[in-house]
Amino acid sequence: MSDLPAWSRALVIVAHPDDESFGLGAVLSTLAARGTQVSVLCYTQGEGSTLHGVDGDLSLVRGEELRRAADELGLAGVRLLAHPDGALAAEPLEGLLAEAREFASEVGAEGLITFDPSGITGHPDHRTAAEVTERLADELGVAALAWTLPADVSDQLQRELGVPFVGRTPDLIDVVLDVDRGPQRRAILCHASQAVPQSPLWRRLELLGDKERLFWLRRPAAGR
Repeated sequence: MSDLPAWSRALVIVAHPDDESFGLGAVLSTLAARGTQVSVLCYTQGEGSTLHGVDGDLSLVRGEELRRAADELGLAGVRLLAHPDGALAAEPLEGLLAEAREFASEVGAEGLITFDPSGITGHPDHRTAAEVTERLADELGVAALAWTLPADVSDQLQRELGVPFVGRTPDLIDVVLDVDRGPQRRAILCHASQAVPQSPLWRRLELLGDKERLFWLRRPAAGR
């Protein structure tokens, strides 16, 4: 399979309340436009990774940003939990898995989506969310896709910005998806506490152009 699956309902498992826009935005809006009901489980409120000071209760600010971004992407719903940002890897994995299992049951998830287990930049929170996703996919017997970067883009970002992006060579990529960046860019702008001009996000989107890449963490069963 070289395209997105025709899931009726999908669950996205991420660590921070901008991952759905900054990373997965174009993928999720494409799924939603094709009729998939996409729900997002986000483990932290992002308090440890906010790029600059904001007024008010940060958990409320980031939660409202996430909900507005989800509307721009056409998502069916989000659940924002309150695990510690930057320390998700220290949380009991079985507890994280139980929360994902419960939400997957509620939304009737037929498939799962997350970040590359590398964490894209090696971030331990992202890696933990990916580990939960892979465990849940095995437990439920459903397929799981991971969003990733092509190696040429990750290498370019490392050279230009010094950020440890991790990418994959073409032989390790299963889906190359044509995307419309419009919904993603509108969703990104909902995250005013994060989408600052100096963020590496903008250069990454420029280098990716109108394509995104994914690979199977757990492949679909034959005939599905």
